[in-house]
Amino acid sequence: MNRPAFNATRDVIIQVEDMGRALKFYGETLGLKVSKEYGHCTGFEAGGVQLFVEQGKRPGPVFEFLVPDLQAAKQKLLAAGCQLVEEDPELPRLYLRDPYGLTFNLSQR
Repeated sequence: MNRPAFNATRDVIIQVEDMGRALKFYGETLGLKVSKEYGHCTGFEAGGVQLFVEQGKRPGPVFEFLVPDLQAAKQKLLAAGCQLVEEDPELPRLYLRDPYGLTFNLSQR
């Protein structure tokens, strides 16, 4: 079996319950410029990273990895002790928590 190639992006995602309040904080208080807007999340340019704020239940900061085969990578990571936190086949993407507590978004290239 070929090993999925994991490539980190510079994106960090946080989920918040109050989008309006979070967008005001990052945009007005911190002065970050909006870089991307989607229906479910807003990205801010933050220098070395791009911070995405998304409506959700707060799994903590989430890093992103891109893989060529999402399902193969998912199975490999689950077998290695990762836990599935959230999955959205419409995007397609999923959140996993590794055995050491890091939560990351896994997306297909």
